[in-house]
Order: sequence, then structure tokens, then C-alpha cells
Amino acid sequence: MPTTDTPVATPIGREVLVDPALGSKPKTVVRLRDWEYVERALQRLIAGWGRYFAEWEDKVAIHRQIWEQAECVRRLRERLAQFPGSIHNLDQPVAQQLELLANTVLLAPTHQDAVDGIYQVLNGALTASYLHYVEHAHPVHDAPTVAALHEIISVKEQQRLWLRDYRRRYPHTIDPEYRAAIKRELAACGGLLQALPVEGQPAAPAGVNTDFRLPARPAYPAGSRSKYQIMPCIDADFTQSVETRRLFWCYGYLREMNLAMDQLCWIYDSPDMPWAFHQDIARHLWDESRHGDSGYSRLLDFGITLRDIGFQPYDEALVDAPGMPLAAPQFATADAIPALGRRDPTTPQQLYDVVFSIGMVAETGHFAVKREAYEDFQAGGDLESAEMMIFDIIDESAHVQYAHQWLPALAARANIDNSDYRERGAQERQRRQEAHLRQLEEAAQQPRAGDDPAYLFYQQLLAIMRAQHPLSNAATCPPRSPKPM
Repeated sequence: MPTTDTPVATPIGREVLVDPALGSKPKTVVRLRDWEYVERALQRLIAGWGRYFAEWEDKVAIHRQIWEQAECVRRLRERLAQFPGSIHNLDQPVAQQLELLANTVLLAPTHQDAVDGIYQVLNGALTASYLHYVEHAHPVHDAPTVAALHEIISVKEQQRLWLRDYRRRYPHTIDPEYRAAIKRELAACGGLLQALPVEGQPAAPAGVNTDFRLPARPAYPAGSRSKYQIMPCIDADFTQSVETRRLFWCYGYLREMNLAMDQLCWIYDSPDMPWAFHQDIARHLWDESRHGDSGYSRLLDFGITLRDIGFQPYDEALVDAPGMPLAAPQFATADAIPALGRRDPTTPQQLYDVVFSIGMVAETGHFAVKREAYEDFQAGGDLESAEMMIFDIIDESAHVQYAHQWLPALAARANIDNSDYRERGAQERQRRQEAHLRQLEEAAQQPRAGDDPAYLFYQQLLAIMRAQHPLSNAATCPPRSPKPM
């Protein structure tokens, strides 16, 4: 047995994480801060380039990754708070060199180069850093950090598999100068294998000190243009027909993908907001994307595809032929990026207004009709459509709470009065409902031509759904509330 005077050798390859200069804090604390910055930067990079993805399944994947990045950050922050200093370890400065690295990846010459820069080069280097730490840290002393990194590495593996699939569909070779520039910045960061000292100006959030701007218009899948405008038909029959309501909710949920696409801007354009805000918005964004995919999944159950029913933008300015954005394969070149235009950053007032409108008006105003739909679909024997409704109701309940939580901070950021936000929310819901009811009254006065192509298409959709899964209460379900807006 060794005596107390016998030196004990460190196993070959293992790094001792005690640094006398850091006192009681292991070197792990600084490493965690650096990793957190890079993970947050990755979320910003994905948000910044995410609106260029056009195909439906890629949108679903990108929006999920926004939430996954929030979860990676959460794991790192929770571990940071467990070290001496607790929550005071959070939101500390990191080396500006990390910002230069993130900005180099952000400023890609094309969308396809950005995909490789984000997922292949930067994410690959970050994963290698995690694996290096896991290999060299003490597996017992620092087991909690190792466990957290294993969880994050599993997320990175799923992102790698998505990239492999994406590149099989859209082959691309990364621009050599762009790749070399990222590699130079990685080398300046020590390959992310060691903590970086903070010397001089600390890192700002990725993109803040660049002229990078998100596209004014998101890309849409090929075949998104609706053949016919069916919403006037749906509006006219909504209160009377449970079959119409079933079609509406499938299609309405599909269109919620539009909100998720816009929420990428919320994240990118609010770098000064606390991390907790970005975490909540990341979850909100993922939920809205899932709602879109939920509605589309239900339509697919009935054999109705995106090319059949279309993917209508919320912004009516995008519906016309010159405005409808192009599909993904046309974004491989630098010339295609200006085709979508550039958008000015969301102002504090605009961000407050949109969070207010979504949380206090749209989502709050739809609970009653959604609950009625859940009950009617359940009573009619369509439990899968009822399931679609109840999970949305659960999610939307949380989203309304996000609005209540963050509107005060967003109002202070915009220097506006938020004291009467509840009353204003109720007034706006009433105003929109009254306007919608007037619109319905006007529509009811218009003759409904049985040979109108839009009306025939609407009836065809109802017949397809009826044949696949008839509602047992189609003839007996009582009238329900009108759509609130």
C-alpha cells in the first residue's frame, strides 16, 4: 500500500481539473461557460438560416432542433449552477474569440454552405470537444458533467443523422474558402478543447456585430399554392357542420407551421432578452411546428397531401404568383438568397405586439371552440382527431402563460405601458370576433353556386374524410360556436 508520502500518478490521458488559480472551482466551470455560449450560438445560427428551408420535413426537423438546442443549454446551465457560486456562475463573460468563430459560421456565402458550416464543421468540432472531455475527465469525480455531456452528444448524433439524410437529397460541397475560414477560427479557439481566457472585450451574442439579416419571406414547399380558396366555404358551414369543423382543424393546424417560421425571427431578433425567454420561445416554436405537423399528419391519415390542399401563408401578400417563395433546391446558389429579400430586425415594439397578439388574443380566444371540437370528435368516434385537439389545448395553455410571464419584460424593453394588458386582450378578442361575425353575415348573403370550383373542391375534401372515417354524430351534432377570428 502506498504511504501518504508516495505520489500517485495520474492515469495516462486523464486531465486533472483542479486549478489553484480558480480556488474551489474546477476548470470545468469555465469549460461549461464556453460550451453554453457555442450551444446558444448554434441556436441563433439555426434560427438565422432556418427560414430558407422549404420542404415540410426539413422545417419540422429544424424547428425541433431549436428546442433541442435550448435543452442542450439547459443541461449545461443546470450543471454550472451546481458548482460553487451557484446561479452566479451563469451568464458570465466568455472569450470574444468564440463570437468571431460563431460569426464566421453565420456569414456563409449560401444557404447550403451555412448548413454544412453549422452542422458539419461547428457542430462536429463541438461534439469532438465533448467527447474529448468525457475521455479525459475523471469518470467518478465528475460523473454529473459526463452524464450531461452524454445526453447532449445523443442530441448531436440525431442532428448528424438529419444532415446525412438532407445531403442525400441535396448534395453539396462546402465552399473551400468558407470552410477554411471556420477552421482558422476553430484553431484560434484551440479546437474548443480547452477553456479560453477572457481578455479584453467579451463575446457578444452571435450575429449582433454583423450585418446578417433574416430573409423577409420564408421558403415554402413545392406545391404549396392552394388550388382553391376553401376558407369562405369552411366559414359558412363552421357552426352547423361537425364534418366541416374536422376539416378546418386539420387544415388550420397545418397552417400553424407559419407561426413557427415567424418565431425564428423572435429568437434571432431578441439577443438582449434573458435566456429563460429564449427557452420558452423555443418550446413555443417547437409546439407550433408540431401543431402544423399534427394537422398535416391527420390529413395524411385521410389520404390528403400538401399538394392536394396547399399550404396557405398567414401573410396574404405571399399568395400571389410574384410573392410565393421558391422551393429549396433553388437556394443552392448565392443568387437565390436575395430572391427572398432581407427583413429589418424585429423592433421591441413589434415583438411585444406579436407576443400580445398570439398569447392574449389568438390563443386565448380559441379555447372554447377547440374544447367543443374535442368533445364532438370524441362523441363522433374519431378519437384520433380528438387526440389532435386535446394535445393542442394542453400546449396552448402553456403558451398563454408564457405571454403573461414575458409581456411585462417585453413592455419594459419597448418602453410601453403594459398595466392594462388583460383588459386590452379581452377588448381585442371581442373586436376581432365582432369583425369576423360581420364577415360571416356578409358571406351568408352571397349565393353559393354548386358548380363553383372552390365549393366542389371543399365538398370533395369532406367526402374523402367521410369515406375514410365517418363521424357517427354528423347528422345529430348540435350547432357550435363560430370561429372567433
